[in-house]
Amino acid sequence: MALRVVLPTGRKAVVVMLNNTIERLRAMKMSAFASELERQMEDANSYGQLGFEDQLALLVDSEWNRRQNNKLTRLVNRANFSDPAATMEGIEYIEDRHLDKGKMLRFATCRYVDEGRHIILKGASGNGKTYIACALGNAACRKFKTVRYIRMSELLDELSVAKANGEFAKVIKAYKKVDLLILDEWLIRCLTPNESMTCWRSSRLALSGL
Repeated sequence: MALRVVLPTGRKAVVVMLNNTIERLRAMKMSAFASELERQMEDANSYGQLGFEDQLALLVDSEWNRRQNNKLTRLVNRANFSDPAATMEGIEYIEDRHLDKGKMLRFATCRYVDEGRHIILKGASGNGKTYIACALGNAACRKFKTVRYIRMSELLDELSVAKANGEFAKVIKAYKKVDLLILDEWLIRCLTPNESMTCWRSSRLALSGL
């Protein structure tokens, strides 16, 4: 008896094909594209009113947004902020802080990073300098710039260990690759002679071609 192979036809064939496509999209780690395609399949009447180009644009946008959000999350995690939830929108412009909102909004554009400029936050302890620094860092992450937050004492410890291990230049080179370096608790105490020498050597290496 001959074996008969029955292939799906019509709407059933389309569904089978799309399900296979969704599986392949997920295998290629295009999960948002696959999820959006499933939504369009489930509401075919509504999405069917759109042209092919519009449906494709929705699919691509969903995947693009997922990847951008994932990239932002990675940048924020790698920055190691002491307050990762700090945002420019969350800064309180109370009178005794003497903050210029217009200037802070300009800082949020990160033009100062592109121009190689620096920001120094001054004020009494507990005035929110760390929050503002982390908010500026988060704004840079939103511009997809690499950021590193570290306290001065922790940086000195890291450099001291690197010097002892013969990896001083390697560590400095890694810091040079960061778009924005945030040093918190900058010089809140006098440095020891060894720490002063470490800072001097670090600045020399950072300004050189290594």
